[in-house]
This record gives sequence, C-alpha cells and structure tokens, in this order.
Amino acid sequence: MNQQVIVCVDDENTVLKSLKAELQETVGNAYLIEIAEGGEEALELIEEFLSDGYEVPLIISDHIMPEMKGDELLKQVHLLSPQTIKIMLTGQADIEAVANAIKNANLYRYIAKPWQQEDLSLTVKEAVNSYIQNKILAKQNAQLQEMNRELAQLNRDQAVLIDRLHENENRLMQFWKQCRSV
Repeated sequence: MNQQVIVCVDDENTVLKSLKAELQETVGNAYLIEIAEGGEEALELIEEFLSDGYEVPLIISDHIMPEMKGDELLKQVHLLSPQTIKIMLTGQADIEAVANAIKNANLYRYIAKPWQQEDLSLTVKEAVNSYIQNKILAKQNAQLQEMNRELAQLNRDQAVLIDRLHENENRLMQFWKQCRSV
C-alpha cells in the first residue's frame, strides 16, 4: 500500500496545530499529517504527493480563508483526486458554501468550529474507513469486470467450438447416409 497523507488546511496556525495534534492522537502513525495555510499551498502539496505516488485519503479544510474559500479548494481537490474524502470546517455556517461543496466536491461531512474532539475523531475514523471501503470496492469491481471479460471470451470460444461440433456432426451424418446408401 502506498504511503497515505491527510491534509489539513486553515489560515489560522493555532487551529492547524490543534487539528494536527488531535488527528495524530486519532490515527497515530498510520498516516502522515500535513498542514497548509491556504488553498493554493494545499493544492501544491496534494499535487506533489500524488505525483510522488502517495495517496491522499482525506482533506480537512476551513471554509473562510483569504485567498481561496474552502468550498472552492475542495472542488479543485475533487478534480485532482475524486476518491479523496473531503471534510469542511467553519465557524460561520454558510449553507450555500456547504451545498456548493456537496454538489461540486462530494463533501463527506461539515463540522462546525469549535469542534468537539470526539466528533472530529469519530468523523475522521469514519472517513478513513469509507476511503478504505471505497478503494476495496473499486478493486473488487475492477476484478469483477476483468472476470466478466474473460467469461465473455470463454463464451465466444465455446460458441465457436459448438458451431464446429455441429458442422462435424452434420458431415458425419451425411457420411453415414452415404455409407448406408451404398
């Protein structure tokens, strides 16, 4: 399995430090946890990780940030890595932004600031499990499609063999009729 990275994005450094500490407590050493102080920095990080062969199972982003709003960032992340689970944090409930993120970025969850550590921990565990399950299902689906292709080919091969068998049977019947008439 490739190395996996959880990316946290917020323009407030104290929030990032708190988020990183709580995530480390939740996931331990199973994931690298990287932080970015804005959308552009987060996109650069994610592009770099993906190009280096890392997986990014989860991104947690604040909504209100100076250069790029969280819903726009999550939309861009979705274009780069559709399988990445996206969570948005915000202290200001902006229903339109949440709806936009749900529609355009496949937002997994919205968490209000200040969050409860238990809620964050449970949400992260569920998100990571969802990522793992989606990955397993995608792999199984690919295997099933390959097996279906192989089965279809075997069916075509069998049909050809059956046709040949019928042809040989007909020839044999004709030969038999000729032999009987002699």
